Amino acid sequence: MKAKPPADRWMRLLTESRNPRSRQLDTMSTARVVGLLLDEDRRALLAAAKAQRAIARAADLAAAALSAGGRVVFLGAGTSGRLAILEAAECPPTFGSDPERIVGIMAGGEAAVFRAVEGAEDRGEDGVTAVASLGPRDLLCGISASSVTPFVHGALAAARARGARTVLVTCAPGRGLSKLADVAVVMATGPEVLTGSTRLKAGSATKAALNAITTAAMVKLGKAYENLMVDLRQNSAKLVSRARRIVSVAGGVDAARAAELLDAAGGEAKTAIVMARLGLDAAAARERLAAVGGHVRRALAPRRAPRP
Repeated sequence: MKAKPPADRWMRLLTESRNPRSRQLDTMSTARVVGLLLDEDRRALLAAAKAQRAIARAADLAAAALSAGGRVVFLGAGTSGRLAILEAAECPPTFGSDPERIVGIMAGGEAAVFRAVEGAEDRGEDGVTAVASLGPRDLLCGISASSVTPFVHGALAAARARGARTVLVTCAPGRGLSKLADVAVVMATGPEVLTGSTRLKAGSATKAALNAITTAAMVKLGKAYENLMVDLRQNSAKLVSRARRIVSVAGGVDAARAAELLDAAGGEAKTAIVMARLGLDAAAARERLAAVGGHVRRALAPRRAPRP
């Protein structure tokens, strides 16, 4: 009697199913293909919006980890891994964060960022090894569009065993996802225009969710004043100009004075703003910021006199 082929665990995944809107994709004009791709991206972002509560919980976990001196690690394979690397890489220039505190890990290593490493996502043991240094103060955010990537599963299980908090970001609803991580961000983005190509709308939704997690966490940690990025690193001419504009607007001074204050503050926009608004020198402004956890708004608030 002929043995049955092994069950295909991927065939039932939403991310692997066919999109009825693109069944005739190969007959469409370029304009129609582009229009369909962009419309499906729009639908994916709506799916991400429905996961808002879970994304907010993930952001709170990220903020808590960083506040406790821990790390936030984004991890994935393929497109998900590249998005992990991208999210981690963009935090230091935007928020002035330590590159060692927000980290991206890609299945297959750094080389896989630029060229696919075949089979890397299937090695769960590599996921275990990748998070060997995590501990109770850390957060692992595992990213898997399909939700079944062995590399991500291995990493999540190992991180939890080490006491780290965990988040799963996925675009494939399914049973048991809540058991894989403390928070499951599940976005039902649906079938791709090009069947199974999750670099498309699943990638767009995932990028939106990761942006929301890091940005909301950083806002909670005082990395923004109003809607201004007050901890940015001035590592390009554009960012130097932006820092001066931020200090000018938030500090209520002209551009020339903003530049002077930034120089006196060693390039620290937060410090320069407090200096401008309260008429303090750099040392006093830093002390005031430190007393309120680095939040500019709290630093600018009038201090209450001690009770007699």
